[in-house]
Amino acid sequence: MKDLALNELEILLAVFARAGVEDTAGDEGELLAQVKKAHAERQELESMDFDDCLGGACKL
Repeated sequence: MKDLALNELEILLAVFARAGVEDTAGDEGELLAQVKKAHAERQELESMDFDDCLGGACKL
C-alpha cells in the first residue's frame, strides 16, 4: 500500500464509514482493517518528538 498522509487516511476512513463497511465485510472489510492499521501507525509516527532522540537516546 502506498504511504498516505494522515489526512488522506482519515478521508478513507470517513468514506468507509459512510458506506457502512465493517471490518468483517469480506474484501472491503479487509481493506478497511488495513487502512485502520495504517492510520494508527501514521498517527503514532506523527505524534513522535524526534528531538527526544538526539544523541541516540532512542532507536526507531
